[in-house]
Amino acid sequence: MRKRRKILTVSTAVVAAATLPLLISPVVSAAAREDDDDSSRIARLYAPPPDRDSYRQVARLAWRGDFRDSAGLLAMVRTPQAVWYGDESPERIQRLVRRTTRSADVQGKLPVLALYNIPGRDCGSYSSGGADDLAAYEAWIDAVAEGIGDRKVLIVLEPDSLALLPSDCADESNADQTAVEERPAEEQPAEERPVEEQPAAAQPAEQQTAVEQPPAAEAPPTDLPPLPDPGASTAPPAASDAQGTGQDAARPPEAQSPDAQSADPRLPASENPAPKPAEAQEPSGQEPSASQSPAPDPSAEQPGTLPELPPLPTPDPATPDLENMGDLDTPVVEDQETAARYSEINYAVDTLTALGNTSVYLDAGHAGWHSVSGIVPRLIKAGIDRATGFALNVSHYQTDPDSAWYGRLISSCLAYADDGGDPEDCADQSWSRRHARRWLHAHVPDDPGRMKHFVTDTSRNGQGPWTPRAATHQHNDVQSWCNPPERGLGRRPTTRTGDALLDAALWVKTPGESDGRCLRGTDGPLDPVRGTVNPDAGEWFPEQALELVRYAEPSVKVFRRFPGR
Repeated sequence: MRKRRKILTVSTAVVAAATLPLLISPVVSAAAREDDDDSSRIARLYAPPPDRDSYRQVARLAWRGDFRDSAGLLAMVRTPQAVWYGDESPERIQRLVRRTTRSADVQGKLPVLALYNIPGRDCGSYSSGGADDLAAYEAWIDAVAEGIGDRKVLIVLEPDSLALLPSDCADESNADQTAVEERPAEEQPAEERPVEEQPAAAQPAEQQTAVEQPPAAEAPPTDLPPLPDPGASTAPPAASDAQGTGQDAARPPEAQSPDAQSADPRLPASENPAPKPAEAQEPSGQEPSASQSPAPDPSAEQPGTLPELPPLPTPDPATPDLENMGDLDTPVVEDQETAARYSEINYAVDTLTALGNTSVYLDAGHAGWHSVSGIVPRLIKAGIDRATGFALNVSHYQTDPDSAWYGRLISSCLAYADDGGDPEDCADQSWSRRHARRWLHAHVPDDPGRMKHFVTDTSRNGQGPWTPRAATHQHNDVQSWCNPPERGLGRRPTTRTGDALLDAALWVKTPGESDGRCLRGTDGPLDPVRGTVNPDAGEWFPEQALELVRYAEPSVKVFRRFPGR
C-alpha cells in the first residue's frame, strides 16, 4: 500500500511538472497582456528567452507541488527585461545583437539592450572585465551598431561607467554606494573609526603617540629666539601640546551607491580625534624622551654668560617666478584612464545615435549615490547633449518616488547648465522639497521637450533599499547593493509612465541573477548575511529569485479571476 502511494505521488509530480507550462501559460500571458495593454499605445517591450536555470527551478518547484511559487517565478522570467552584452568578441556580438533585434522586430516589440563592456569595468570587483583599451572598445561598439542596423532599439549604455569612474576606484571599496548615508560608529569597520576608538595595535605608525616616534630632524632656523636672561631660572619649560593627526572615517559610496553612485566623501574635521597633550601621552615613571631635557642638578656649575652667536645671514627677498607659475585657475588634469572613459562613452554615443532608430541613455547612478551637482558634470563630459537621456537605479533598489525626483533634478540641472548656469548652484536631492521646488520654478523651462528624459530600473526595488540592523550586522563592509535579502520585484516594465520626463520603467537588471559573492569584508566564502555561498555575478541565484517573487510590490498575479466569480 505504501509503495503504491509513493508511485502515485511521484507520477502526479511528473505529470504536474510536464504540464505546468500548459496549465499556467494562460495565466502568465494574461498578466503579460495586462502590462502590455498599459504601454501598447507607445511601445511594447521585448521579453528575451529566459535563463535555462530559471526553467529548471520552475520545474523543481512544480515537482515539489509548490505551484504558486512555480507560477510566480515563471511569470517573472517571462516579463520583458533587458538583454545584457559584454566581453564578447566583435564578431560574436554582432551576430547576437542582430539575432535579438530581428526577433524583437518580427514580434513588433522594442528590445532593451544593456551594453556592459567598458574597459576597467566595476573597478575590478565582482563584475570586472570589459574591453582591453579604447581601440578594442570602439571596435566592439562598431560591431554592436552593425548588428542593430536600422531597427528600433533602446540602449542603456554602460551601467556604473559614469557614477564609478576610474578616478573613483582608488577610494572605492565597492561596498555600499551611498554617498548621502552615513553609518553609525558601531557599524564602522575598525580601520574606518576615529583613532581614539581603535586599539593601539591597529593604529598606523603615523598615528602613534609622540613618545613612540623618534623626533624628526629640525631644519635650521632662519630667526633665532631672543637670548635668555642669565639670571632667569634654568628649569625646563612645561611640555606643550603635541601635534597629532586624526584619521577621517570614510563613508562608503551607495549605492553606492552609487551610486554609488559619484565618489568617497570624508567626514568633517569636527569628528577627528583631538590631539592629546604630551604629558598625557607619556605615563609617569618612564624615562623622559630624547627630545626632553631632565632638570639640571642645582649643584652643577652654571655658566655666567652665554657664548656670542654669529650674525644671521640676510636672506634674499623672495621673487615669484611669474613666467613659470602658469594660470592659477587652470583645472586639474584628469588621470589618463578617466579621460579615456569619457572618450569611450562619447564614441559610443556618437556611433549608436547615428543609426537613427536607437535611444541611448547614459549612466547616472541612483539617488543615494552622487549629488546632482556631482553627476551632472560627468554626464555633460560624456556627451549627454547628443544622447537621448540618462538611466537611473540600474541594478539598485531606490524607490520609484526617489528616482523620479532625482531624475527631475538632474534633468533640470542639465537644462540650467545648457543655458550657462553653474551645476554647483543646482537644487540637490538633499534639499527640502519646498526649497528645491522654488529653485525649479525659477530656473527650469516649462517645456519638457527642452529637457533630457530618463529611464529607471524597477526590477528589484519593490521593497526599497536594504538597511542592515545595527544589532545584527557587525561585518566590515555592508555592501547593501550586493544580493540584499528580502527584496522584491518592483513596477512592471512599461513605457506608459504618466511622467513627462520618465520615458520608461524597465527591468534592466535581470531579476534572479546574482550580484556576486558578497563577502562583506570577510574572508568568505560565505555571505555572512545569508549564511550561504552566493553564486558569481551574472549566475542564477534560486534563493534570491524566490524572494523577488514573494516580496514583489506590486505582487505578481498568477491566478486569473474570471468574470462572475
